[in-house]
Amino acid sequence: MADEMKGGHSPAQSMGSSEKRADEDLREYDYTDGDDALKAYEGIDPDTVHLDEGTRRRLLWRIDLIIMPVLCLVYGFNFLDKTAISYASVMGINKDLGITKYEYSWLGSLFYFGYLAMEFPVGRFLQYFPLAKYLAFGIIMRGVTLSCFAAVKDWPGAAVLRFFLGVLEASVMPGFTLLTSQWYTKPEQSARISLWASFNGFAQIFGGLVAYGIATGNDKHGYGIAAWKIVFLFCGLATVVVGFIFLIVIPDNQLNAWWLSKNDRTLAVERVRVNQQGIGNRRFKWYQLREAFIDPLTWAFVILTVAADIPNGGITSFFSLLVKSFGYTQEQSLLYGTPAGAVEIIAILSWGFITQKYDNRMLWALVAMTVALLGAILIVALNNDHKVGRLIGYYLTLAFPVGEIAGITLIASNTAGYTKKTTQLALYTIGYCVGNIIGPQTFRASDAPEYRPAEIAIIVCFGVAMLDLAFIAWYCRRQNKKKAQVRAAPGYKKIKNIEFLDLTDWENPELIYVY
Repeated sequence: MADEMKGGHSPAQSMGSSEKRADEDLREYDYTDGDDALKAYEGIDPDTVHLDEGTRRRLLWRIDLIIMPVLCLVYGFNFLDKTAISYASVMGINKDLGITKYEYSWLGSLFYFGYLAMEFPVGRFLQYFPLAKYLAFGIIMRGVTLSCFAAVKDWPGAAVLRFFLGVLEASVMPGFTLLTSQWYTKPEQSARISLWASFNGFAQIFGGLVAYGIATGNDKHGYGIAAWKIVFLFCGLATVVVGFIFLIVIPDNQLNAWWLSKNDRTLAVERVRVNQQGIGNRRFKWYQLREAFIDPLTWAFVILTVAADIPNGGITSFFSLLVKSFGYTQEQSLLYGTPAGAVEIIAILSWGFITQKYDNRMLWALVAMTVALLGAILIVALNNDHKVGRLIGYYLTLAFPVGEIAGITLIASNTAGYTKKTTQLALYTIGYCVGNIIGPQTFRASDAPEYRPAEIAIIVCFGVAMLDLAFIAWYCRRQNKKKAQVRAAPGYKKIKNIEFLDLTDWENPELIYVY
C-alpha cells in the first residue's frame, strides 16, 4: 500500500485510488508506515474503544488545564524575546554600542536570517526527535542567548546573538501548531491556536509596562548597569524558567502524557480520530514532500505569510520609533505602545472563538484584515496635527495577525501526512522569515521620522493578504466538492482506521477541508 501511494499523484488520482484500497484491513497494513496513534491500540480492538460525551468533556478540560497555560506562557515570552531589541532601542543601546540606524535595521533582519537558515532542518527535527523535548531545548537555549545581550560590546556581537535567537526560535510556531493538531479536534483548533497566539499581545502589554518601569526608574534613581541590559536579562532568564516548565509538563504526544492514565491516553488518541490526521510519524516520506511542493495551498499559505509579515517585521522592530514619530516622547512611545497589544488580543481571540462556533475562518479573517487596512490608511492619510488619530490607526493595524493565524489553523486542520505537514509548515515559516526580513528594510533611515514609504507598503501588503485569503477559501471549497464525488462513487468503501494510516489530505477522501 505504501508503494502504491508514493507517486506524487494529483488530488483526483489519489482520492480515486482509495476505492482500490477499500477492502484492505488494518491487520494487513505495515504498522511501521502508519501513524504513532496505532500504538495506542496495541492489544486492543479499536472497535471496542468508545467515548461518551462526558468523557470527551472531561479529557478536553484536563488537556486544556495542563497544556494551554504552558503554551500561552512560552509563546508570550517568545514574542517578548524578539521584541526586547525594540525596547532597548529607546533606552540607549544604539548609542552605547555605536549602532547606526542602518545597522539597527539589520538587527531586525538578522534574526529572521537565522530563522530562515534553520527552517528546513527544523521541519525534519520536529518529525524525527521527540517533539516536546526538542522544543524545550530550543526554548531554554533561547533564554540563555538573550541573556548574553547584557554582555554585548558592539554591533557585531549584537548581530551574532540576533542571528542565533532566530535559529533557536525557528521551531516554536511550527512545533506549537503540531502540538495543537495532535491534541485537539478541528473545531477546537482555531480557538486554541488563537489563544496561544494572542499572548503576543499580552507580551506586548507586559513588555511595554516592564520597559516603561525600567526606563522611568533609571531616570529617577539610576542603575548599576544600563537599563537596556536589565531588559535583556529579565526576558532571557524568565525564558529559561518557562523552558524548564515546558520540559516537565508537556509530553511528546498522548502516549507518554504522565498526567493521563493509560486508559485515558488511548481515549485521548481516540478523541482526535475525527481529524483524519493521527498524532505523528517519524518516518520521512519523499512522496509527501513532493506533494507538499505541488499543492497550490502550500504556495497560497506562503504568499499569505509573506504579505502579512512584511508589515509585522517592520512594526515589531520599529513600533516604538513609529509611535514616537507621531509626536510623542520616548517614555510615551513605550507606554502608548501597550494598548496595541490589547487590540491584538481582542482581534485574535474574537476570531478564534467566533470561528469555533460559526466556522467561516476565512470570512472572519477578511473582516479583521479590513480593520487593519483601515488603520494603515489612517496612519498615512493623517499628519501629526492629528497624532491621536494616527495612534488609533496604529492600534487598528494590530488586527492583521488574524490573517496569518488563519493560515496556521488551516495547516493544522487540513494538511495530513506528517511529512507533508512538517514540510508545509517549514515553507510557511520560510515565508514568515522572508516577510520579516523585508519588513525592517522598508523603514529606511532616510525616510525618518515619518517612514511614509513603509506605511504605504503596509497598505499594499494587507490588500494582497486579503486577496489570498479569498483564494484559499475558494480552493478548499472546490476540493471538498471533488472529495464528495469520490465518496459518492458506486462501490466506495471507507478503509478501516484510515484516520491513522498517515495518508495525506489528497489521498484521504474522508478528510474534509475547513475554511
